[in-house]
Amino acid sequence: MTKEENEKRLARLKAIVSNLPDKPGSYQYYDESGTIIYVGKAKNLKNRVSSYFHKEVDRYKTKVLVSKIHDITYTVVNSEEDALLLENSLIKKYQPKYNILLKDGKTYPSICVTKEYLPRIFKTRTINKKWGSYYGPYSHLPSMYAVLDLIKKLYKPRTCRFPITREGIEQGKYKPCLEYHIKNCGAPCIGKQSYEEYQESIAQAREILKGNTRELSKMLFAQMQKLAEELRFEEAEAIKQKYLLLENFCSKSEVVSHTINNVDVFSVTDDEKTAYVNYIHVMNGSINQAFTFEMKKKLNESEDEILQLGILQIREKVGSTSREIIVPFIPDMTLEGVTFTVPQRGDKKTLLDLSVMNGKQYRFDRLKQAEKLNPEQKSVRLMKEIQNALKLPKMPYQIEMFDNSNISGTDAVAACVVFKKMKPSKKDYRKYIIKTVTGPDDYASMQEVVRRRYTRLRDEGQPLPDLIITDGGQGQMSVVREIVEGELHLDIPIAGLAKDDRHRTNELLYGWPPVVVGMKTDSELFHLLTHMQDEVHRFAITFHRDKRSKHALHSELDDIKGIGPKTKDLLLKELKTVKRIKETDLDKLTSLLGKAKASMVYNHFNGGQQTAAEDCPEEQQDEA
Repeated sequence: MTKEENEKRLARLKAIVSNLPDKPGSYQYYDESGTIIYVGKAKNLKNRVSSYFHKEVDRYKTKVLVSKIHDITYTVVNSEEDALLLENSLIKKYQPKYNILLKDGKTYPSICVTKEYLPRIFKTRTINKKWGSYYGPYSHLPSMYAVLDLIKKLYKPRTCRFPITREGIEQGKYKPCLEYHIKNCGAPCIGKQSYEEYQESIAQAREILKGNTRELSKMLFAQMQKLAEELRFEEAEAIKQKYLLLENFCSKSEVVSHTINNVDVFSVTDDEKTAYVNYIHVMNGSINQAFTFEMKKKLNESEDEILQLGILQIREKVGSTSREIIVPFIPDMTLEGVTFTVPQRGDKKTLLDLSVMNGKQYRFDRLKQAEKLNPEQKSVRLMKEIQNALKLPKMPYQIEMFDNSNISGTDAVAACVVFKKMKPSKKDYRKYIIKTVTGPDDYASMQEVVRRRYTRLRDEGQPLPDLIITDGGQGQMSVVREIVEGELHLDIPIAGLAKDDRHRTNELLYGWPPVVVGMKTDSELFHLLTHMQDEVHRFAITFHRDKRSKHALHSELDDIKGIGPKTKDLLLKELKTVKRIKETDLDKLTSLLGKAKASMVYNHFNGGQQTAAEDCPEEQQDEA
């Protein structure tokens, strides 16, 4: 599209917008082919639609949407609530490209109660309301199996798939199966259990699936009491067993408060691309439905917009008729006969916190799953987190840390570890022997190593790190900054990991003067930073131990030029100690090592230039 054509398109669209009414309604955007690409709602159609065409619109995705619009239509309704319902209906019908859509929940199974003459109860992932009634979906499978197991123990519904009819039962067409003989079925197919009794069992099972366990428990208790009063003890005992099973099930379910009945709870957790709407339904004080739906964001939708769509679509999907909805904030919507509650304390606040926790956990699990399939995603995410936390100009692809190690200033060494993409790059690790510092001066040692490291990288034209993290607080950051910025004039961000009184790392510092960066010590990023700190400690201490061990094993024989390990081993084998080697005359050494090496050893310990006897003339031997 040329610039002139685009200007004509925008002028035509703005003309349509200028004629929109100041009334509530739904608007639809069409692309060049006449396909609906976005559906929206508005309290005031003219104000809402015109906001898309303002010059100050700074959201990239909104600009992309506007660039695709070639026509606009709208529908005026009587109220904002009608606009919301119409928008939801159009989104489901046309599934526009730029609208967020509820992710299909086919992966979640439901429980089906069939419409057969003798209904069956089973789990399924296929929803066809012609077959029966559906309860769920269940995101937590153990909960679903617990409900099915309870119903099986209480009511023993049939599991066979025969198309049983009343006529077939009357004509004796069926035979009892193994389930009857092992007492898992009452055999209604042969009249061992009456039709009325079987239907009563299925009705009670439906109450359990609806979450009305408390009401059912009260009813069973009343039946048990009545039968006992009538001295029908065997029947009362059978009811008692059902009552105890139901009570045991209720005690294991999530009980909030018996005063909370038929309430929906919604919460929203989102990131840049995806939103997660958690839904919890409470019936008679117990949570009987809880799951999280994933919604793909298309135009940087706000939490309010996401919550509105989530409430409408999820309530319709599960068939909720709750008159109270608990939410983290009041959404900009109204539903007839429904009250929105934002609790501040008490059982309802506990429910909201539980919903928020479940949404965050679901998001975390999805993130982990994605990172397992694409490990690079985790590295990028963590680098982005550091960049945002420290407000760095770019993501820290390469991070370097330093550490010193010495004992009272002896065998002083330092180490540098390098992390690339948040993973150790061991081929880039470096060891340093401190050369210019005498005594235990950690600050001076750190400055020497940092100077040597970055002078060499600068002179050789090698890439500099995107971030330096010091093992210490303001003191270490200050001495590193003096070298990097003051002496070498390099622009490298410097952070520090500070320790508490117990020598445990407890905060991240950044800036000058350094300030504490708000980061939880139990977060994944902080754990990674402390892992880097542990790694540089390990590398420095290992190098220091190696150097100290070599120093401890050093022998004076190692200082004799020209004497190698084999000669050294031979001398120690024959003469046992360095002291005896010193006291041995030249002739003895010559017999062991030969004339050349014997002279080297003898002269080293005796400070002379004497050679072996066989190399000297006879007159010199006599003089000697």
